[in-house]
Amino acid sequence: MLAPVMRAAIINAARKIGFISQVRILNQNCGCNFIFAIAVATGCIFASPNLKAASVWKITDPAGGVLYLAGSVHALRPVDYPLPQAYTRAIDASSRLVLEVDPKDSEADMKDLLKAGKYSQGDNLKNHVDPRTYQYLRRFFAARNVPEEKFITFRPWLIDLMLSTPPPEYFNLGVDRFLAGRARAASKPISGLESVKEHNRVFEGLTDRESEMVLLLFFINAGREDGSGTSMIANWRRGDVDLVANRMRESYRDFPAFYQRLIIARNQSWIPKIEQYLRSGQIYFVVAGAGHMGGPDGLLTLLRQRGCRIDQL
Repeated sequence: MLAPVMRAAIINAARKIGFISQVRILNQNCGCNFIFAIAVATGCIFASPNLKAASVWKITDPAGGVLYLAGSVHALRPVDYPLPQAYTRAIDASSRLVLEVDPKDSEADMKDLLKAGKYSQGDNLKNHVDPRTYQYLRRFFAARNVPEEKFITFRPWLIDLMLSTPPPEYFNLGVDRFLAGRARAASKPISGLESVKEHNRVFEGLTDRESEMVLLLFFINAGREDGSGTSMIANWRRGDVDLVANRMRESYRDFPAFYQRLIIARNQSWIPKIEQYLRSGQIYFVVAGAGHMGGPDGLLTLLRQRGCRIDQL
């Protein structure tokens, strides 16, 4: 859901208040396969290194402009390396790297997300959600030894982000960071499809009801866990991003407006930038979460509709 540059801020905040240990508990005991499946869709998965295919494509526009596009994995373990060769081939063939969020944005902008996710002094979560939701959260956190004062000041969407974040040590091994390191080593410029401020608006503009629904969906989808997480990882590895997109859309079937906000609207806003990259005369490598690639509203479909040729590496 969040780009790695923003996840780092969430992880640091979660660590300070004791949420990190709860993330581990969730991965072990609460809807584990669901968490893995959604992580695939949003680019936060633990992938097997043994399959040959990857979610990397060469895009050629009608005028002959070329770039590379890839579905990102934001969190990996050491055993998941080396990455599929398609990623290194694409970054080595490119002159510039584009990630979801511009890594040059200031730390202050990143902290704005955490500030927006906290209620002002004297206000708290209890005043903004259904009493039944609040009582459920109290019981949930009490069972995991997190006191009420640790979460009561946070808006539901920020709690959702903290709970859905995989263990922090895996983010330094994510695809984005690997590619950024390789780009820096070769003195290749790195930019973003959107700014941190633009990224933050996905969450900051939510009403109380919408914010509560985002958090409830985390628990609802965990309860629907169907054991398909492992197969989802395999589908991502072989580039079956339509399946990934379908699962992502299904996870928000009770709140389609948020899927529109999180995926569709951002994809549409990125397309003009991607078209500029194709016309630039430079070869860009554009990397975003795997959930943005497939399906009728995915980047691949939007580029095909504009006459681009899509070749999977």
